[in-house]
Amino acid sequence: MKVTKDMIIFDVLKLEPTTAQFFLNMGMHCLGCPSASGESIEEACAVHGVDPDELVKSINEYLENM
Repeated sequence: MKVTKDMIIFDVLKLEPTTAQFFLNMGMHCLGCPSASGESIEEACAVHGVDPDELVKSINEYLENM
């Protein structure tokens, strides 16, 4: 699986629940809220002041090393 910044957060969590740690670390503590089910990684990063490319890179590196 390759994560992209246009993916919906909830879809990423469904594919691999352990990626929640990356969203929690960026300050998105409400992973069950409507925003997580309809917001892309890029949109969430804009709200939380996080570089979406860096977050996606970190998630993909994590997934490759699982």
